Amino acid sequence: MSTVQPTGRVTAAAAPAERHKSRWEEQLLTGSRGPALALLVLCVALTIYSPFFLTKDNLLNVIDQVTVLGVLALGMTAVIIIGGIDLSVGSVLALAMMVLGWLSHAGGLPVTLAVLGALAAGAAAGAVNGVLTTKAKLPAFIATLAMLSVARGLANVITDGQQIVGFPDAFTSLASSRLLGWVSATVALLIVLYVAGWAFLRYRANGRALYALGGSAEVARLAGLRTTRLTIAVYTVTGLLAGVAAVILAMRLDSAQPSAATGYELDTIAAVVIGGASLSGGVGSVTGTALGVLIIGVLRNGLSLMSVSPFVQMVVIGVVIALAVMLDVLRRKEA
Repeated sequence: MSTVQPTGRVTAAAAPAERHKSRWEEQLLTGSRGPALALLVLCVALTIYSPFFLTKDNLLNVIDQVTVLGVLALGMTAVIIIGGIDLSVGSVLALAMMVLGWLSHAGGLPVTLAVLGALAAGAAAGAVNGVLTTKAKLPAFIATLAMLSVARGLANVITDGQQIVGFPDAFTSLASSRLLGWVSATVALLIVLYVAGWAFLRYRANGRALYALGGSAEVARLAGLRTTRLTIAVYTVTGLLAGVAAVILAMRLDSAQPSAATGYELDTIAAVVIGGASLSGGVGSVTGTALGVLIIGVLRNGLSLMSVSPFVQMVVIGVVIALAVMLDVLRRKEA
């Protein structure tokens, strides 16, 4: 009946239980169960604290608030999976936002064409990041840090640091009007993007190749993968998604502001890492990122419900980022 022999070896009777425990611990550390459990605990705690938290209006407000972060985090997921980092997403968002405002106001273009210009500006900035990291051989940290400064500077140069106010009602209503009283067009777009991202990483060969590239760029190259092209494509798409986020934010604010999205880089990276991605590359998922985005959004909403000072909120978010990175280190040690 004993499950352990005198030698200390585990018998077959105990092995399944041990394997089950190890599998559960592995999924808790590397899968989406950990973030899902954290989100559940956070929601329960906030529900106990404030009965307003679970109301329809508040939950819809949380979803609306995380839409911009969610779009940025989707691109950051791919960047981190390939073992890179992008510190410029917030600044690229601001640049694309100002291009949108300038083209639609000073340029006199229809909003539809201005939106295309904003998306092109975001994609171009992302492509430059990709070229700098592959062709110029700059570390991703340095390349994107430089782009952070350049894009933010250009965003201010376009209108000499002045914001642009006033977009057509048909444009801004996309962020406020709700289908059947629930989902706005911007939230619906976020859902579509996440479904597409999930399907790409799971079922497309190039999607699976991103994990190989993040695991070992040299091995991926020797295996025949076009690592340079993949890397540039990932950064370009990340910039494009920053442009999408810029359009959504312009809809929500009914303005274009050169100071928009300041500090979003940290929230974006935190959401991806909280969702289970590894900063060393090769690990990450769209599902985990979605949970990480919701955790950040719910946490900010809960702190606001508690009337916590915005300055204290910055401290709390900083602590969460530190804990997320510590968890990433733990995951790598357990691997």
